[in-house]
Amino acid sequence: MTKLNRIALVLVIIGALNWLLVGVAKYNVVAVLFGSDSIVSRVIYVLIGIAGLWVIKILYGKHPKF
Repeated sequence: MTKLNRIALVLVIIGALNWLLVGVAKYNVVAVLFGSDSIVSRVIYVLIGIAGLWVIKILYGKHPKF
């Protein structure tokens, strides 16, 4: 597994855990740490979204190496 794949998977896991906390406890870690409308939080959300798209590529690639 390449470093880029590992980074993407870690970001997706972090995003999933954040959504779990939002759903269960109404607690958004990114918003608490960086502000709900800050540029930093928006960049983090974009990076996690791009990582999610990358993981889709891994999932449906010819031979993902897990």
